[in-house]
Amino acid sequence: MSTQELAGQVAFISGAARGQGRSHAVRLARAGVKIIGFDLCQQIDTVPFDMTTGEDFEETERLVKDVGGEMIAVRADVRDQGEVDAAFQAGLDRFGKVDIVLANAGIMHDYQRTWRLDEEGFRNVIDVNVTGVWHTVKAAVPHMIERGEGGAIVMTGSAASVTGIPNLSGYVASKHAVLGLMRTLAKEVGRYQIRVNAVMPGNCNTPMFDNEGIRRLYVPDAENPDQKTFLDRAATMSPMRNPYVDPEDVSEAIAYLVSPAGRYVTGVAMSIDGGTATP
Repeated sequence: MSTQELAGQVAFISGAARGQGRSHAVRLARAGVKIIGFDLCQQIDTVPFDMTTGEDFEETERLVKDVGGEMIAVRADVRDQGEVDAAFQAGLDRFGKVDIVLANAGIMHDYQRTWRLDEEGFRNVIDVNVTGVWHTVKAAVPHMIERGEGGAIVMTGSAASVTGIPNLSGYVASKHAVLGLMRTLAKEVGRYQIRVNAVMPGNCNTPMFDNEGIRRLYVPDAENPDQKTFLDRAATMSPMRNPYVDPEDVSEAIAYLVSPAGRYVTGVAMSIDGGTATP
């Protein structure tokens, strides 16, 4: 699949400092897309793994530059509409337009049964994973409509968008909500030739998946599970027996969805999970 027709476009990406967001930024930059990336780069106390840092964001900028791309990196909290709007405006001031929106930022709460979850942790997940997606598209859609040249929006869901996972109820609820938001927005903006889709990765090889808490969740019978045991257990979730997908696998799906090759694809939730979410 050629994505060279994307050259000259501009993408607005949340959660761009690391993981999937970084991978998407680099992949699109390689196709000639200019990048407006934003990320919090700060720890949220209820998140059970290390979140992104300023150094992570600088590495994303370097990688984008290494493939010949241009990027503006803005620190902003996706939970705050004012900060998201300011990040979007900074990108407009630099590049003059936005064609692509990737509402990618997401977090996890502590790994507990539904009735034992901490309320602050649950709310933080909803605020980032659902409200943050809404804030991201809310900042961009009026501009895209006014330009009158269409565009593409991709929201990051999960295999958890279509199934239940014990000990992750807040996360699962948030990712189910993303699909409802995606399908509704797709119907609202289709008349403007703006396409809205979602990707649904399974376990993805990023710090959100590869951390001590998740290892213990997958291997509860071991106090300190080793990496091989953890990955072997994770692989049993997938019919293809892959313990995870790589961020680049998700980026390739996104490159298709935002490219002219996907010009009539809208309202679709695309699984990239080795069959994990297959009914």
